[in-house]
This record gives sequence, C-alpha cells and structure tokens, in this order.
Amino acid sequence: MTNPSWQPGPWPPKQGLPAAQPAQPPMLAGHSDRERAVDVLRAGFAEGRLQQDEYERRVERAYQARTVGELSLLVADLPQGPLGFQQPVAQHLPPTFMPVAPPTNSKAGVALACGIGTFFTLGLTAVPAVIVGHMARAEIRETREGGDGMAVAGLVLGWLSIAGWALLLLLIVAASG
Repeated sequence: MTNPSWQPGPWPPKQGLPAAQPAQPPMLAGHSDRERAVDVLRAGFAEGRLQQDEYERRVERAYQARTVGELSLLVADLPQGPLGFQQPVAQHLPPTFMPVAPPTNSKAGVALACGIGTFFTLGLTAVPAVIVGHMARAEIRETREGGDGMAVAGLVLGWLSIAGWALLLLLIVAASG
C-alpha cells in the first residue's frame, strides 16, 4: 500500500551544497557593441539570411539596446565572425565531436631524428635521413597520416649534410691537385 501524499525528493539529497551565487548585473552596451551588432546584421542580410523587414527591425532594436545581452540575442542566429558577442552561457562541445588529428607517421620521426643526428655524428646519419624521409613521405601520401613536415625537415637536413661533405671533399681535392 502506498502513501498518496508521499513525493520523491531530489536525488542526491541537497546536503552541503554551496549557496547560490547572486546573478551578475547585465553589462551595458557601448556604441562599438551596437555597431558590431549592426555589422553582423548587415552581413546576414547581404548573405540572404534575413529578409528586408526583419533586418530593419533588428537594426532598429540594436540601436535601442541597453545591454550586451540584448545585442547578442539579436545576432544569436547569425554567423558572427572572429569577434562575436560573448554568449552568456559557454557552449561545451563533447569530445566525441571534436576533430581528430591523424596519427603521425613513425618514419617521419625517424627521418627527423636522423637529420638532427647529422650534427652529432658528423654526417653519418645523413643518408638514412634522406632514405627514411622519402619512405615516410610516400607512406604519408598513401595513408593520409601526419608528420609530413618532420619528414621534409629530415630530408633537408640530410641533403644539407651530404652537400656539405661533398663540398668539403671537392675543396680538399682541388687544394691537393
């Protein structure tokens, strides 16, 4: 038998919760805020996102707005460019929808390490840097992995080391002959 006057309470119980924070007063809008809102509206109208009468109504309301919140409501459904209005509530994008960076090709890292190693091995790792760098770039083109910049850096350092040794040998041969 159930009690008809019984109502379930909140779960978990509200014990030890912090007191509610007082709401902050709305920020007053300045002339530049109104002009930025009108610019957003103008761009929306030019792109065909707003009809003429709606555009005119919103522009009129933008010039009469007292707070930044009022302005943000006028342009909330329009693209706002890089300096949009601050939204009162931060929008959170779940990690599920975040773009995923492609994995980095491991041979690209080896090519870069060999390229940097030419400074410490007196050019001994230059040829492996060039070979592995070309292999990495070929794999990156096929698999769309990341690391192309690392592979190119390894190639450049390897070829510079080979060219430096070739120039040194050429100078030695020219000086002895």
